[in-house]
Amino acid sequence: MTQTQESPEGAGELAVATVPTPDGPFAVIAGSHVLASGWTEDPGDLLGLIHPSLRPEDLRGSAGPAPAGAEPQGLAQALAALEAYYDGDLEAPSRVPVLQRSGPFRERAWEVLRGVGPGRVVTYADYAALCGSPRAVRAAAGACAFNAAALFVPCHRVARSDGSLGGFRYGLAVKESLLEREAGGGRDPDGRAGG
Repeated sequence: MTQTQESPEGAGELAVATVPTPDGPFAVIAGSHVLASGWTEDPGDLLGLIHPSLRPEDLRGSAGPAPAGAEPQGLAQALAALEAYYDGDLEAPSRVPVLQRSGPFRERAWEVLRGVGPGRVVTYADYAALCGSPRAVRAAAGACAFNAAALFVPCHRVARSDGSLGGFRYGLAVKESLLEREAGGGRDPDGRAGG
């Protein structure tokens, strides 16, 4: 059963779930919008990524999917998009609302990043230019580093200018798997369709 609580800034009733994926356990904290998500078994690992104005006091939730209709709409939508992504609908996460707070550059950068489609990889310099600040390469890298909503804000699609993957909070193996899946049009890295 998914338990819920009210978000401090009005993101709606919050809930948390952790579900299995081909890339490992994936946790989501959501209300009307996704507040945080990532490849971790412990949703508590995500709590510190949420801006203090949005952060719940504690986390309550389930280690698996809740019964249909039992979770808030944002969590249900996020879990459905996650499943669709691994089934080959690589655009599904971009249709889920996300709520993150920071300064103006980061908030803009996160929105811009949502427009970088599956199968496309941009460099940090390209990303800074897309954000309208070509010289703000470090700030663009910071937006990736402080992104709380992995997959829904696809920071895995940003790499170094030398072609190397750079870093990823959830490990380079996960980043590489996601990029290979997206380059293959939704196929698993081993070539099978879906997840």
